Amino acid sequence: MDTEEIRTDICVVGAGPAGLVLALLLLKSGVRVAVVERARAHQREFRGEILQPGALALLDRLGVLAGARARGAHEHTAFRLVEGDRVLLDIDYRALPAPHNHLLSIPQAHVLDELLLHCEKYDGFRYLDGRRAGSLLREDGRITGVGADGPSGAVEVRAHCVVAADGRFSKVRRLSGIEAGRSDMFDLDVLWFKLTTGDRGRAGRQARDVRVYRAGGSPVLVYDSWPDRVQIGWTLPHKGYQQVAARGLEHVKEQLALAVPPYAGLIHEQIRSPRDLSLLDVFSGRAERWADDGLVLIGDAAHTHSPIGAQGINLAVQDAVLLHPLLVESLRAGDAGAAFLSAFERKRAPDIERVTRLQGLQSKAMLSHGAFATRVRPKLARLLKHTPVYRKVLDHIAYGNPSVRIAEECFVHHGQERRSR
Repeated sequence: MDTEEIRTDICVVGAGPAGLVLALLLLKSGVRVAVVERARAHQREFRGEILQPGALALLDRLGVLAGARARGAHEHTAFRLVEGDRVLLDIDYRALPAPHNHLLSIPQAHVLDELLLHCEKYDGFRYLDGRRAGSLLREDGRITGVGADGPSGAVEVRAHCVVAADGRFSKVRRLSGIEAGRSDMFDLDVLWFKLTTGDRGRAGRQARDVRVYRAGGSPVLVYDSWPDRVQIGWTLPHKGYQQVAARGLEHVKEQLALAVPPYAGLIHEQIRSPRDLSLLDVFSGRAERWADDGLVLIGDAAHTHSPIGAQGINLAVQDAVLLHPLLVESLRAGDAGAAFLSAFERKRAPDIERVTRLQGLQSKAMLSHGAFATRVRPKLARLLKHTPVYRKVLDHIAYGNPSVRIAEECFVHHGQERRSR
C-alpha cells in the first residue's frame, strides 16, 4: 500500500484534550493542523472524567462546553473526605463565582467529540485516526514530521513543528530520545471500575459530590458517572494489588465492599471478572526537557500527575492554551528550534511544580491515619474554611493558574477557510 504524504503547518500526535484543544486554537488562528491518533472513534475507555472550573471556563470561552454538556454530564458541588459517618474534609465549590462553580463529571468522549466537530469545520484540518506514530522524520538533525501506520493506512506528515500530545507513555517522546523523568513520589496504584447504579447510587443524597471514603483501609474515590453509573477508584500501596488479587476475585470483591460500604451490594452483583477492573500505575514525572528542534511536548507527555485532585484535564487544556500563541509566533518567525520552543516549558514549569506539591499534600491528607487525621484535622479544616487560606487553596485546586487566558488576538476573524456544513 502506498504511503500518503501530507504537508501541514503543525502536526499534533494524540487526540486527547490537550491535542484537540490546541488543534482548534491553531485552526482559529489560520494555521493548518494534522492530528495523528492511533485509536478510532469510541475505541478507548477513558478514566479521567472530572472537569475543574478552570477547564470549564476555557472550554466555554472556546465555544465547545455547551455542546459537550448537551451530550450528557453531571454537576458535582463538593469534594468530601468521609470516614464512616464523619466528614473529615469538605470543599464546597459553590463558594466560587458562577457559572463555573462546580465540578463536572462528563465522559471524555463527549468533550473530544465536540472538539473534533469544531475542528472539522476548517479546511486546514486533517484528522488521521487509526494510525500509530512509528517514526520521526528528520532533516539535518531537525524533526520535520511523523511517520504513522495502521488500519487506516500509512502516512507521512511533514510539518513546521510536531507536538507530542500522546500521553504519559508518549511514543513520540520515546522516539525523540527524551527521558520521561518518572518519579514514584505517590507510591500507590489505583484500581478503577464502574458500576451501574440506577437510582440506588444516590440514595439519601440531595446533591452530587465527589467523595473519598476511608473505611479503615485504603481510600476509595467515588463519583457519579454519566448517565447512571458510578466511577470508583480504590487506592492501594504500589504493587499491593497483586497480593490482594492472589487470593482470588471473591476476596478482591470482599475488600472493595469493606472499603466502600454504600456500594457493597453492587460490587458483589456486577464485578464478575478481573476484566471488569483496571489497574492504574500512579506516578508523577516531568520529561527532562519539553522541546527539541522541531518538537514540543504537551500534557502528560511533558508532565505526568496523580489522579488525586482531578487535575489532569485542567492541566491539559491550560497547556494547549499557553502553547497556542507560541506556535503561532513560531510559524511567523520561521523558527521551530528547541531554544524558541523551550519558552513553553519556562513559562509553564512553575505551575506544574505547584500542582505536584499540592497533590503531595492531598495524598498525605487522604492516606494518613491516626488521631490527628480523624479527630484534629476535621476541626482544623472547619476553622480554615472561614479564612483566606481556604479560598486560596480552593482557587488553586479549581483553577490552577487563574491568569491563563486564550490568546484570541491570534484568531483570524475574517477570510479563514471553513468547510461547508
